[in-house]
Amino acid sequence: MKREIEVFNYANEIMNGVKTGVLLTTKTDDKVNSMTISWGTLGIEWGRPIFIVFVREGRFTNSQLEKNAEFTISVPYGDYDKKILGFCGTKSGRDVDKIKELGLTLETSDKTSVPGIKELPLTLECKVLYTNKQEGNRLPDEINTAFYPQDVDSSFHGANKDYHVAYFAEIVSAYIIE
Repeated sequence: MKREIEVFNYANEIMNGVKTGVLLTTKTDDKVNSMTISWGTLGIEWGRPIFIVFVREGRFTNSQLEKNAEFTISVPYGDYDKKILGFCGTKSGRDVDKIKELGLTLETSDKTSVPGIKELPLTLECKVLYTNKQEGNRLPDEINTAFYPQDVDSSFHGANKDYHVAYFAEIVSAYIIE
């Protein structure tokens, strides 16, 4: 069962979740993949509720989003197993079926093709409206050095040489899975 919510009434919970980690879930063909993110923004643009995610170019999630420009954000709400975020933040969907490995429960979405994750029940369904690739030469040196070291391979799960693509997505549905 889903309880619809007004997304901005839960802005505090969503942004506090982003600080510690939320799941960004994608689906292409029959492949569902969830990745932990801790960079994201909630706001309003073009008169619509927007969630912006930042995904490194080399990530499996990036290739998924390029094929299907929809995603869900699953935010911890109440008690949850913290190993979910750790596992999904260090393993690649290219190599591991994270949903199967963790035994996560997929919840069919109302307005997108991408499921929510019941274990992290505060759910945002999103459709990408616009993308923008970061330009390293426009970032301060200290950010480039700390977050984009050019001597670290793209496959490394932490800071590496790949810049981020910003996906600006309209939040088309928001609810808590109960």
